[in-house]
Amino acid sequence: MLEIAEELHRWAGQGRPFAVATVVEVGGSAPRQLGAALAVDGAGTAIGSVSGGCVEGAVYELCRQVLDDGRPVRERFGYHPEDAFAVGLTCGGSLDVLVTRVDGGVVPEGLAAAAAGRPVALARISDGPAGLLGRVLLVRADGSFEGSLGAGPGPDRAAADEAVALLDAGRTGSVVIGEDGGRCGRPLTLFVESSVPAPRMIVFGAIDFASALVRVGRFLGYRVTVCDARPVFATPARFPDADEIVVEWPHRYLAATEVDARTVLCVLTHDHKFDVPLLALALTLPVAYVGAMGSRRTHRDRARRLREAGVSEAELSRLRSPIGLDLGARTPQETALSIAAEIIADRHGGTGVPLSAAAHPAIHPPPCASVPSSAGPPPG
Repeated sequence: MLEIAEELHRWAGQGRPFAVATVVEVGGSAPRQLGAALAVDGAGTAIGSVSGGCVEGAVYELCRQVLDDGRPVRERFGYHPEDAFAVGLTCGGSLDVLVTRVDGGVVPEGLAAAAAGRPVALARISDGPAGLLGRVLLVRADGSFEGSLGAGPGPDRAAADEAVALLDAGRTGSVVIGEDGGRCGRPLTLFVESSVPAPRMIVFGAIDFASALVRVGRFLGYRVTVCDARPVFATPARFPDADEIVVEWPHRYLAATEVDARTVLCVLTHDHKFDVPLLALALTLPVAYVGAMGSRRTHRDRARRLREAGVSEAELSRLRSPIGLDLGARTPQETALSIAAEIIADRHGGTGVPLSAAAHPAIHPPPCASVPSSAGPPPG
C-alpha cells in the first residue's frame, strides 16, 4: 500500500476508513510487481491497481467485503482456461493479494512517513495461524517499531530485524520467521513493504542529451541532479525538470555528495579533463550504475587514461561505455531512452534482447523481491 501512500495518507487524515488489497506474491508473468495496491473507501472510491485491469473488478469487490466485515482476506488469482467464468490473469501468471481494512492503528503513521519521504516499512502477516492474518508492525530505519504481530515479543523483534534489512536495501518482499522469533513454532510469513526516498540519478555534463535524460529520469522516479563546472550551461532555464543543478567540477561534487547502492551516475561530459578524475572516483563507489557517453574510440582512449590514473581492471569492468543499449538512437530523446533502458535492464537483470526473442517463457521472471520507488518505482 505504500506505493499509493500519499493519497491514502490524505484519506486517513480525513478519517475515512478504507480497505487495501496489496500484491504479496507473484508467480510467472504478472502485470504488476510486489507491493502494488488497490484501495477502496466507504463511498466506493478506488485508487491504485493490482493487475492493470485483469482482476480489478474482483479485487474491488474483495475490498468492499473486507471494508464491511473487517476480516482480512488473502486470495490468489491465476489463469483458468477450463472455466470461462473464472477471473484470472490472461498473461498466464498468478498473483496473491492480501486485503486488510485500515481505520486506525500504526498504518496511518506509516503512510504519513512514506508520504513525507521518510524511510519506513510495514511488516504484515500474510500467511500464518488463524486470527493473525493482516497483523502489522511499523518499522523504522533505526530498528524501532510500533504495533504487534500478536504472537509475542520474540516474533515482533525478529520481524523488525528482517524489515530493517529489507528497508536498508530499499526492497519489498516476503520473509518467514518462527512464532518465537525464528527458533521454533509455527512459521509466520511476513510481507514487508519498504518505502525509501527516491533513488538518485546524477547527470554530469549540461548538454542537450542531458536535458532529455533528466526528463526520462524524473519519469522513472529518480531524484535528478545535473552537475557541470560551466555556469553558463548549468542553469534552471536549460534544465527545468532537474531537482537540483550544481555548478562544480564533477569529481569534486561527487566526492562531497551522498550516494548509495541505488544511485546511477551518467557521465555525458565527453571531455577527458572532466571524465578521467570523475570516473576514477565513480568506479570505486558502491553505486548501482556508472555509464559514460562517447564512441568506441573515445572509450578506448578513456580506458587507457583511466588505467594510467590507477583504475584497476575490476573497477573498469563496471563502466558502461558507450552508454546505453543499442536501439539505433540518434536524437537526444532517443539516446536518453537507450540510457534509461540500460539502467532498467541492469537493475532487474534484463538481457536487452527483444521479448519475442527471449529464451525464458515468462515476460517477467519470478521476483524474490522488488525495488520500490520513493513510496512504492523504483525504485531503481
